[in-house]
Amino acid sequence: MTADSAINLGMQALTVAVDVGGPLLAASLLIGLIVSVFQAATQIQEQMLTLIPKLVGIVLVIIVLGPWMLDRLTSYATSLYSSIPTLVG
Repeated sequence: MTADSAINLGMQALTVAVDVGGPLLAASLLIGLIVSVFQAATQIQEQMLTLIPKLVGIVLVIIVLGPWMLDRLTSYATSLYSSIPTLVG
């Protein structure tokens, strides 16, 4: 295994991680921003008010994008396992 192939594998892994985790983080960030603006406007400082909407939003994103995320992860794992013989020798 050369340094170029190791860097390429690491880059692919990071790309898949960002692709799969990005929508979850974006949904959490957007919901947190909306709830924070609502809390600032109403001066309600309840911690559960931020937790429950984020949790519901992340569950909805997983329900909607879950099959795509799973397909992305399985295709990466399949390509990684199939390239093991070429990386070793």
